Amino acid sequence: MTFEHHRVVITAAGRDFGRTLALGFAARGAEVHLSARTEEAARRVREEIIAQGHDPARVHAHACDLTDPASVRAFAGAVAARTDHVDVLVNNGSRYQHGTDLLSASDEDIVDTLASGATGTVLATKAFLPLLLKSAKPDIVTMVSGCGEAGNHRSDAHDAFYAAKSAQAGFTESLSRRLRGRGVRVISLYPPDFANHDPLSPAWEDAPRTAQDPLTAQSLVDCVFFAVGQPRDCFIKSFYFEQTGTELTH
Repeated sequence: MTFEHHRVVITAAGRDFGRTLALGFAARGAEVHLSARTEEAARRVREEIIAQGHDPARVHAHACDLTDPASVRAFAGAVAARTDHVDVLVNNGSRYQHGTDLLSASDEDIVDTLASGATGTVLATKAFLPLLLKSAKPDIVTMVSGCGEAGNHRSDAHDAFYAAKSAQAGFTESLSRRLRGRGVRVISLYPPDFANHDPLSPAWEDAPRTAQDPLTAQSLVDCVFFAVGQPRDCFIKSFYFEQTGTELTH
């Protein structure tokens, strides 16, 4: 599956799963716009991608603080200055907050967790929607979490993280209904904690993938590529997963 004709925007692509997605999309030929809270972090991933032999003109690094509306608008404006449309927006950015005790997090941590995950997802989608609507194949992919599932109590995440993910789930549910008639597919993933193996490692393709092993980032990437690669009459709305093993990463 290749994406040579796709222009992809990924938030929080400076590390962890955002970086994994960025490397994966670029490896399949997509033009990628990467954001991180600092441009330096986004540039490091850009250099990784270029070092793999990809055209520097098709890999772009941007700063974007999802908790700051002006920063989100600036990010979308910078992308719009380079292209007249975007095919895929990946809402990956969301701060994780650990702790089963509500009192364990400061007010500032709670505000930042909610702002990055919930408000940031809404702002980024709003900012990029005009560019998505100019695409013949627009997709919005949101990395929610099992914490966004109703009745999920399987994570040691803080209540603020549960709140942020529940907000994302409600937003994407509404967005899916409202944008389907305009040809925009809204795809949400609800993974449990998973192992984020480095895609540049030789062991990437050999990562455990049996029923007894924890979910891997490779499997999540495969889900994203599968959904985006479907014909336009196929709307895959959500991916839900059974949790196996212990908590790993978020």
